[in-house]
Amino acid sequence: QVRLVESGGGLVQPGGSLRLSCGISGSVFRVNTMGWHRQAPGKERELVASITSDGRTNYADSVKGRFTISRDNAKNMVYLQMNSLKPEDTAVYYCNAWIVLHSDRDASNAWGQGTQVTVSS
Repeated sequence: QVRLVESGGGLVQPGGSLRLSCGISGSVFRVNTMGWHRQAPGKERELVASITSDGRTNYADSVKGRFTISRDNAKNMVYLQMNSLKPEDTAVYYCNAWIVLHSDRDASNAWGQGTQVTVSS
């Protein structure tokens, strides 16, 4: 069974940095677009950043210039470097990946369990 496992969340002061990591466990045929989403209390889940298998990136306007998404295709890992963090970045962060399990299957969207990021003094 394929699972996404996130790590790297925690408590940080405003202006600080955190790096989130997400790995895929289990056998897959191919990993397409990977991304990070977040959900703050009382709000809907929103896209933070995504990255295609060939490295094209997309960011929410609220994080442009502060967050950087990257991936290691050999390791099936995706990362989110978060700098200049603000209290409004506080949320549970989820990674996702469009995964093809077998060559004759369509891609399906898999999600991690989420990791809490709290920005507070």
